[in-house]
Amino acid sequence: MQLDHATIVTADLDTARRFFVDVAGLIDGARPPFSIGGYWLYAHDGRPVIHLIDATVPAATGRAAPRIDHIAFRLESAAEWQALLGRLHTTGVDYQSAQVPPMGPQPAEVQLFVALAPGVVIEFVTALQHAQS
Repeated sequence: MQLDHATIVTADLDTARRFFVDVAGLIDGARPPFSIGGYWLYAHDGRPVIHLIDATVPAATGRAAPRIDHIAFRLESAAEWQALLGRLHTTGVDYQSAQVPPMGPQPAEVQLFVALAPGVVIEFVTALQHAQS
């Protein structure tokens, strides 16, 4: 099993789209003709991994409003990590970093956390060796 996609409901579609395209490096792509405004953003392998939906549509009666704490993207190479850092700096996006110590066979990792309005955090994670290259 693997994560298929995450859906974020936001009142600021364009800001969220710009973040995921300009900083995270996703690609704005085709989306079915739903009656609600939104975007589907694709990974470079062609999978739509982030669905953005306009929050101005009223929630269904009796439906809970779940909270997404964060979504994490794993970067598998030093080149991907350096490209992400370059986009973060170019766009002036603030982030917090943390290091995860090794645990058994799991190597040390580096995490970057970006607060994406409205209150959703995006995490980027890679092996420490990729971040030090």
